[in-house]
Amino acid sequence: MATLVFDAAVLSRKDDIPPQFVWPADEAPSVHGVEEIAVPVVHIAGFLAGDGAATGGLRDLAAACEKHGFFQVVNHGVDPALLAKAYRCCDAFYALPLAEKQRAQRRLGENHGYAGSFVGRFGSKLPWKETMSFNCSAAPEGARKVVDYFVAVLGEEYRDMGEVWQEYCDEMTRLALDVTDVLAACLGLGRGALRGFFAGDASLMRLNHSPPCQQPHLTLGTGPHHDPTSLTLLHQDDVGGLEVFTGGAWRAVRPRGDAFVVNIGDTFSALTNGRHISCLHRAVVNSSLARRSLTFFLNPQLDRPVAPPAELLAIDGRPRAYPDFTWREFLEFTQKHYRSDWRTLDAFAAWINQGRKG
Repeated sequence: MATLVFDAAVLSRKDDIPPQFVWPADEAPSVHGVEEIAVPVVHIAGFLAGDGAATGGLRDLAAACEKHGFFQVVNHGVDPALLAKAYRCCDAFYALPLAEKQRAQRRLGENHGYAGSFVGRFGSKLPWKETMSFNCSAAPEGARKVVDYFVAVLGEEYRDMGEVWQEYCDEMTRLALDVTDVLAACLGLGRGALRGFFAGDASLMRLNHSPPCQQPHLTLGTGPHHDPTSLTLLHQDDVGGLEVFTGGAWRAVRPRGDAFVVNIGDTFSALTNGRHISCLHRAVVNSSLARRSLTFFLNPQLDRPVAPPAELLAIDGRPRAYPDFTWREFLEFTQKHYRSDWRTLDAFAAWINQGRKG
């Protein structure tokens, strides 16, 4: 049997899809589509400036973070020209021949590099997408990390692309830390109370590309899962496809060019002692258009202990929801022991409590 390869240029034209990409009927997307979700929209510049109108919506935001962990931010200060350049670079990378993209091939157990679906790691329920991921950090020693990665892996001719992604990651880090100030206020903590946790961050940038699929009702661009990371900042193109599970049903997220979608990840949920919950979400595909999204994952240093601030524990008065762990341990768990889904954090906590066996 020939080795399965996710070649977007080839598979997007096939009338049928390999069985490895077919999802069970109870997990496959609805052929009739789903209703849209209305989520809080945070005017972040106004909040940071102390604008009363912007801070007045914190109650709704806090409720959303405790219900489904999902919202959007606008007035975020990210230059639209930078966003446009980022999408042009994304398109340029995915337009490359497969062999060229595979020069940055992601190796088993790593979280960075190019990946054609999960081919080679899993044998069923594969996502209909290809990804390019790379690490970034606001730490002084990481100031040129993205540029250096592109040059080292793909060559000097990709330096300009690396420069764009370096600038974009720097902006995402800035925005993500601003978001932590908003979430700290939702928790009853002082502004800046959570920033120190992310000092010297080990964050990740991922470019997602789902080509058209001639049988979109059988597969998913991304299967249902919670992000194991801390905070996710997502910009999706106008094709859409992002869906969130809340109230017992899947709900679509309407694309909004001026907004970034933010969702709580498992690590941030643990940091808040379970008060803010991680968001169950997925992505669907369609038969006519490719879908692109730019995803930034804010993470702490690899060896920083993940434990709720003492001030938060005092405010809530609740027992600890999760044992202490480091981001390195959780990352390795998701790369080597467990395929991220809706119960990743609980499975990880059980693994820790069992003595990290298996």
